[in-house]
Amino acid sequence: MSAPGKTGIVTGGTFGIGAAITKVLASRGHQVVAFGLEDRQLTSVAENALPALGQELTDAGLTAELLEADVSRADDVARVVAHTLETFGGIHFLVNNAAIGPLGTVLDTEEAVWDAIHAVNLKGPYLMARAVLPHMIAGGGGHIVNIGSGAGHGKPNMAAYAASKGGLHALTQAMAYDHFQDGIRVNTVIPGGGGIVSGLSLGRVGGDPDNLGKNAPGTAAGRTATGNDVAGAVAFLLSDDAEVISGTTIDVGCFAGQGGPIPKDPAP
Repeated sequence: MSAPGKTGIVTGGTFGIGAAITKVLASRGHQVVAFGLEDRQLTSVAENALPALGQELTDAGLTAELLEADVSRADDVARVVAHTLETFGGIHFLVNNAAIGPLGTVLDTEEAVWDAIHAVNLKGPYLMARAVLPHMIAGGGGHIVNIGSGAGHGKPNMAAYAASKGGLHALTQAMAYDHFQDGIRVNTVIPGGGGIVSGLSLGRVGGDPDNLGKNAPGTAAGRTATGNDVAGAVAFLLSDDAEVISGTTIDVGCFAGQGGPIPKDPAP
């Protein structure tokens, strides 16, 4: 496995899947700067997450830098990157996890909602990558992991979200090509199988975790995937065991990387 001491940033790293990534990476000896917004965003239930995550880290004997910042704002991104460099002296990895995902077709998605989804889900990773890549290149290499979605292949009632995640998958491939010679590995991890707790997923079911995972296909493990499962895949991609892997998608769940399977219709 990789030697401890890598430093990096997790966007949307204070709640749900992002918080799991923050905790798992911190437990493996990495220095993590995690950030998110404390106010609720479109169809997400994530709010006031920093104190709770800080307490969880303390209780586990772990540390991470927790900040409030907006991934869709270039000045916020610059502030997070500057804080990381001032605190740790370098940046070795970036995990682009922040996302919002209101449901809807093209016909019932307002222009402002479309713009907001793409600002977070696609512009955010672009802003973050643009800000950290020069430091990774100067340091001789680095790792970018983008958290994708099976919706990136197209899903019903997810027009804007699907378009943003499809764009993120393409951005992963483009950056993997562009920075191959720089020693930058760029990969995608897709949470799959349904039922994974995140601010986005809870927002789609009225905030009730008991409604997550119903009729979901689950995983080959005989259960739904968790944030820790996703975090484990991210940790692997940051490790020396994955040093030759770039431009790859790891599907954590059940065929989400192929756009399926389609869950059964809910029982009447």
